Amino acid sequence: MSPATVPSAAPSSAAAVPPPGEHFNLAQHLLATNCQRAAKPAFIDDLGTLRYGQLEDRVRRLAAGLRALGIRREERVLLLMQDGNDWPVSFLGALYAGIVPVAVNTLLTADDYAYMLEHSRAQAVLASGTLLPALASAMTRSDHEVQKVIVSRPIAPLQPPEVEFEDFLQAQPPSPKPAATGPDDPGFWLYSSGSTGRPKGTVHSHANAYWTIELYGKAILGLTEADCCFSAAKLFFAYGLGNALTFPMSVGATSLLMAERATPDAVFKRLRGEVGGARPTAFYGAPTGFAAMLAHPGLPPRSEVALRLVSSAGEALPAEIGQRFKAHFGIDIVDGIGSTEMLHIFLSNRPDRVRLGSTGWPVPGYEIELRGDDGRPVPDGEPGDLYIHGPSSAIMYWGNRAKTRETFQGGWTKAGDKYVRNADDGSYTYSGRSDDMLKVSGIYVSPFEVEATLVQHPAVLEAAVVGVTDADGLVKTKAFVVLKEGGHADETELKAFVKDRLAPYKYPRLIEFVAELPKTATGKIQRFKLRERESGGR
Repeated sequence: MSPATVPSAAPSSAAAVPPPGEHFNLAQHLLATNCQRAAKPAFIDDLGTLRYGQLEDRVRRLAAGLRALGIRREERVLLLMQDGNDWPVSFLGALYAGIVPVAVNTLLTADDYAYMLEHSRAQAVLASGTLLPALASAMTRSDHEVQKVIVSRPIAPLQPPEVEFEDFLQAQPPSPKPAATGPDDPGFWLYSSGSTGRPKGTVHSHANAYWTIELYGKAILGLTEADCCFSAAKLFFAYGLGNALTFPMSVGATSLLMAERATPDAVFKRLRGEVGGARPTAFYGAPTGFAAMLAHPGLPPRSEVALRLVSSAGEALPAEIGQRFKAHFGIDIVDGIGSTEMLHIFLSNRPDRVRLGSTGWPVPGYEIELRGDDGRPVPDGEPGDLYIHGPSSAIMYWGNRAKTRETFQGGWTKAGDKYVRNADDGSYTYSGRSDDMLKVSGIYVSPFEVEATLVQHPAVLEAAVVGVTDADGLVKTKAFVVLKEGGHADETELKAFVKDRLAPYKYPRLIEFVAELPKTATGKIQRFKLRERESGGR
């Protein structure tokens, strides 16, 4: 067996964590964990505090209300809601009733929501008042009918089938007991980004979140009851769901929720404790956000924040950003990689062991394989497709057998990323998305490696590298570069900068300066849009 197939040794694994019992309901599990913390703040949003005792009462009332509508076990409800105290009530209330919440991105179009309503066959929708116009437009475009639209914090008078969230809760006594679900029963859906087609409905079981809690939230991050967690990634993302809901609830911590976009100013207000009165001790972000924070003139000094833990995911973290962040705040960013399909992070640095520029080591309980184009393991030092074996893997993509079989292969999940295993310490370094890798002069070039080098230049804020085909049909690298405000650099200077730091064949042959890069809602750079632009949209 190649060294690239051997998981990094660690003192604990999934075998050391007791599995959920025959009957397991995720919502009941999280509520029972906090039954002695009734007065403690569970969630704090811009409008108030929701304590653990209040949370349990509201979750059980929502479960009763959904059942009263006649919604049955395993039927779906769409959760289209901005982050706030009603979000965890909605998510957990559906789970408590054995109903499947389908958490969706709040930044999509009416066409997207129309597709998701029909695809999930949602029986009801739980929505924020500010998102009702998009939902209403989606419902007019869809033949699928829902029974109720339960509206959190409406901003205009409601019309049937709309009902106000608080009225809906108070119309029912708390449900006396949870649905008797099992660990492998469908628990909730998360939609994939859909960057190459329609979003895929990723079905997770009740137990999947349990495994991410035990193997990552507790074992790697070491969260405790004393923590206050704040995630720039929203709850409808797999990353944000763990960061701001399942992880903190699993230890009785407090979570700070923010409805607005995670701009540097908005993040800084929360880090300083100016909203909700609590200063986060654990902050979760993405590389793009960290770069924007460090470049912002309002970056708070170390003395104004209470951070002890900082996590990054979404894209690989350039070493230069990690170095600058630690120099300012005195704390390492713990970079890792997860996916919607695996629910949370499976390959990660550790708070006490960080290799900058790498994604760290396999999380105990997960196995990693790197495979070549022939499906065989690749040796250390060579890029291979990333495969993961672990207990939090999704059940399937709903109604998409072909993609399910392509991604979930005999207990292994194909991530769609290229990685290299480092022989010296067994850590893994990101090479790029499998469809982003470039072959220049017959040699693989990692776009991420070139990008990470470009952002080391003091004038560069962000960079994205793609392959373009020249007049001879040969692939050349092209870099799209965003300069910092007030930053100055030209093409010749940046090419020389890269040549001094990487093998000569890796430098970008073309450089274009742009005002911004296309990104997903999670902050991931959409290189395929840059490729489409270069090919004339073909």
